[in-house]
Amino acid sequence: MKTCFKCGTTIDLEKVSRRDECARCGTDLRVCLNCSFYAESKANACIEPQAEPVKEKDRANYCDFFRFKETQQKKSGKAEAKQAWDELFKKH
Repeated sequence: MKTCFKCGTTIDLEKVSRRDECARCGTDLRVCLNCSFYAESKANACIEPQAEPVKEKDRANYCDFFRFKETQQKKSGKAEAKQAWDELFKKH
């Protein structure tokens, strides 16, 4: 699931262009903070060795290596408990 780094809104775009913005908060989407290569602990905060350094990680850029970060949706403890209960007592 693709989400905006700033507000967490789900993004339903297949490909993200430099001009695309979040429908909810209006922030740029093609930014380092939304990229799967973003790693704060690495040099230039990027694990892609060929990428050019980007100063503003929260602003749209022209990086050729951009890949939108996919995140897993976390279930609440209550939802997990209900699922476990249903699986335990499911009818055959």
